[in-house]
Amino acid sequence: MNKKLNVILLLVLFVLCFVNMTCDKNDAAGIGNGKCAQSTLVDTEMYNNLQTAQFTFIDAEIVDDCLNIEIGASGCDSETWLFNLVDSGAVAESRPEQRYLKLQLINEEDCLAYFTKTVAFDLMPVRVSGSNEIILHLEGLEASLNYKY
Repeated sequence: MNKKLNVILLLVLFVLCFVNMTCDKNDAAGIGNGKCAQSTLVDTEMYNNLQTAQFTFIDAEIVDDCLNIEIGASGCDSETWLFNLVDSGAVAESRPEQRYLKLQLINEEDCLAYFTKTVAFDLMPVRVSGSNEIILHLEGLEASLNYKY
């Protein structure tokens, strides 16, 4: 009987260790763990000539120095989707300063299914020297975002 109890306890311990080592999908994408999956690009020419696949904004929030954007679009499984967050390079001289950004979705998938995906962008490249707060205007997103750093 004691041997049976030891085997059960060992099995429970093994399962708990395995569960502890698994990660959540957002952690794997660099979301929610203090790291951003991608960097924001500051490129006036790219901003002005940006072409994107169609998508819908579902949510956007700033967590620490990351802008987490959730979008929805048609595709086969969303695994091949690529993203760029591009800043115009222009800074509106107001208090707080303002910056203008566009999200690019590169989606080569030719399916009618609808998927959502969240991606995190590092906002440190858009910081303004001498300031600790800026307003971000993301094209296509109704509300502006307030980035405090």
